[in-house]
Amino acid sequence: MPNRTHTSTLVFQRPFSIKSAGGMQPAGTYTVETEEELVEGLSFPAYRRVSTTITRQANDAGALVQVLAIDPRELEQAQAADRL
Repeated sequence: MPNRTHTSTLVFQRPFSIKSAGGMQPAGTYTVETEEELVEGLSFPAYRRVSTTITRQANDAGALVQVLAIDPRELEQAQAADRL
């Protein structure tokens, strides 16, 4: 099945919590990747989400980069809380 990936960048001003990523995460810039697969057998193209991950961008000191699988609903809640 053909897959597609959407990539975006999020900036968190404060530390935030996402249980599916292991708890508290530091403030900073994150890359969010959502992978989707084509649903076959339909008369029109439709995709379903397969996975969503976040990656913290490395800082100047060369900090460890970690890719975390997350629940996209938790990410939306963390974004909303960061805007308050």
